[in-house]
Parts: sequence; C-alpha cells; structure tokens
Amino acid sequence: MIDNSVFENKTAAYYTLGCKLNFAETSTIGKVLAEQGVRKARAGEKADICVVNTCSVTELADKKCRQAIRRISKQHPGAFVVVTGCYAQLKPEEVAHIEGVDLVLGAEQKLDILSYLENLNKKQEAGAIVASATKDIRTFAPSCSSDDRTRHFLKVQDGCDYFCTYCTIPFARGRSRNGTIASLVEQAKEVAAQGGKEIVLTGVNIGDFGKSTGETFVDLVRALDEVEGIVRYRISSIEPNLITDEVIDFVANSKRFAPHFHIPLQSGSDEVLKLMKRKYDTALFRYKVDKIKSVMPHAFIGVDVIVGTRGETDELFEEAQTFIEGLDISQLHVFSYSERPGTQALKIAHSVDPKVKHTRSKQLLDISDRKLHAFYESFIGQSADVLFEHTRHGGMMHGFTANYVKVETAYNASLINKPQKVLLAGWNDEQTALTCKIIDYVE
Repeated sequence: MIDNSVFENKTAAYYTLGCKLNFAETSTIGKVLAEQGVRKARAGEKADICVVNTCSVTELADKKCRQAIRRISKQHPGAFVVVTGCYAQLKPEEVAHIEGVDLVLGAEQKLDILSYLENLNKKQEAGAIVASATKDIRTFAPSCSSDDRTRHFLKVQDGCDYFCTYCTIPFARGRSRNGTIASLVEQAKEVAAQGGKEIVLTGVNIGDFGKSTGETFVDLVRALDEVEGIVRYRISSIEPNLITDEVIDFVANSKRFAPHFHIPLQSGSDEVLKLMKRKYDTALFRYKVDKIKSVMPHAFIGVDVIVGTRGETDELFEEAQTFIEGLDISQLHVFSYSERPGTQALKIAHSVDPKVKHTRSKQLLDISDRKLHAFYESFIGQSADVLFEHTRHGGMMHGFTANYVKVETAYNASLINKPQKVLLAGWNDEQTALTCKIIDYVE
C-alpha cells in the first residue's frame, strides 16, 4: 500500500533529456505523482522531488546528463532526486554516485515510480539503485504527453531487436514490445476529448510494432486514422526496411496522416551500412524515397545521418555524400559518431579524427540547408492548412503545415490549436519560416 501522507503538500520538478519518447514518459511520471497530490513546481520555486529522465545516445549526452543532475541538485537544495532513463539503465552505479542523487530507476521501473518512493529522506551516501538487467525488461508502459506547442506524443512501441554496431539503445531499452491497437486508439480518443489536434507516434523502432501483440504497424495507422477529432498524425522515425509500400500508400490516401516522414539512413555508403549492421542498402533506401515522392510529391522527408563512424574512410564518405546529394529529400539531421562502451563498432579498426568528423558534418549540413530552402520555396504562393502553436516569439507565432513547412504570422491567441487555411508567402527576415496570409478557418 502506498502511504499517501508521504506526498502531502509536496511539489515536483521534471527534467527530460533526449528523445520525444522520454518526454512522453516523463509526462506519465508527472501524472502518476499528480494523482497522489504532488503539485508541479512553479518557475523559480524550490521543489521537494526532482525527476530527471536521461539520455545516453552519445558520450556527449552522458556528459549533459551529469551536468543537468548536478545543476538541478543545486537549484533544488534538499530535494529528493530521482534519476531514470537510458543513462540510468546503462550506468546505474555511475549515476548513483553523482552528488545529490537519491534514487536510480531502470527502464523497467521508471513508470512504477510510486513503488520506490516509500519516503523522501535524502541519502547520505550513494543513491539507491533499482534496475533490472536488460534481458528482464519486458513491460510496455503506456505513455502520452503534450509539449508546449500543440502536439501530443503517443508511445506505441518500446525497445529494439536490431543491435546495430554503434548503438546502445537495445541495452538501455530492452527488446521490442508494444501496446495493443485497442489501447492506443483509446489513448488517441482521450487526446481528442481533451482538445488535442495533432499526435506524433513515438517509439524506439515503431515500424517493428506488433512484436508482442501479433498486430502490424499498418493496422495501427488504419485504426488511428478513424479517431474523430484528431486533425493530424505524424509518424516519427521509422526504419527504411520497415516502412512498407502498404504504409506509404495508406498515408497518401489517409484522412489524417501527414505527408511527413523521418527515415534514418545513417550512411550513404553500402560498405559503411554493412559495418553498422543496418538491415538495408542504399538501393532500398532510394526506392523508398522515390516511392514516397511518386505518391506524395509534396511530402517532407527528413533523414538521419551519422558521420565519422569507424570504418568511414575519405572515399566512403565521398560516396555517401554523393548518394545523399542525389536524394529527393527535405532535410538532414547530422550526428557525429560517438564511441559507446560495449558496442561492436569498437572492434572496427579505422577511426576518424574529430576534426574530420566536424568537416564532414559541415558538408552534409550545407547540403541539408540547400535542400530545405528549395523545399520551402517550392510552396510559396500555394495554400496550406496550418496548426499554430502557443509560443510567442517577439510578437510572432509559428505553426506547421501538414508537410512540415514552418509558417509565421503575427501573434493572435484565437488562432492557437485551430486549423487555419493560409496562403504561403515569402521568407521571414531570418529565413527560418515562410510568412503567410490567413485565408479561412478550417473545420
């Protein structure tokens, strides 16, 4: 039994590092504590409980987590500090010995936080650790959150069975598992009932949906497409070998799924893809991009790329760069390879100098800037539906079209979270968004 008196008149502060999946899970932790009467601390207020949900995708991410934990402990002196997330799962002892940490929760325990808050007494020594071995991570814990804009993030899947040579996520998140279609549809209906208009489907490897329920990803998107009240769904990162023609064709003709795809390439060199143990080659990737564009010429396609992985010689990078340059995509998300303990990539002989990584990143980012600029320019003078967001920037507000073109107009609170028909005009002064003229409110 939970002793509710532990939480009487308590406040909590929440800090999330990393992916949208982490944000969704932090939101769920907040709801669990709120149900016990724990109020979210206001800006500048000293909290009684601090929850830090960490990332560990790179060594830099680990460093940022350590810095955040120490900063938060100083900002909230005397607070009971709970650290969870991927960094906590992978390196619990290291996290437990950071000054101020009282409790470290692994991936299997994070959403069952109440079971581990018997009291809120600060630890004098290292924090307590409650974490299962990766092989024992089996639970799929539902999570759905809203950000500070208009989107909700619905967790549909967790874990990964791929074990790419550079990646620690399978060790931090466990094996692939998912919720049922019926349960996810109910969560989408709850979002609609609360006034939510846009949902992003999140997970670690969402195209692998169905491993634990015998269902399929295309069946999930078909079911979600029928939920009344939701204006728009976006599919977050999905592996190229798992984005089937059936899924692409469905999105092209769906009522609510946006023509917006985020597909990890990681390298445009087949040799490097083999070293990474990715499950596709460049020919398959190009086919998927061409397939999307053949049925949705206006689709936004974002692509993840890693530069400087072990084995990426100058020749292989040039090959990758040439391949990427020739893709009909909208934007690149470029990451520098980071050595991760325990990964198979460390067995690959050739390593890349950090200065070379930086140069390669800059080259790909230049390609990205050109492609994004050209993509935006192709829509100037056209009409589009936009969902404007809450945030005000110097008297202006922003929103996105279905195909993820960022749009700017003068701030007007009545426009927030309501679909607007706009005419897309030229660039704003910073060339970060297109300006627009409101044409009509869209039912």
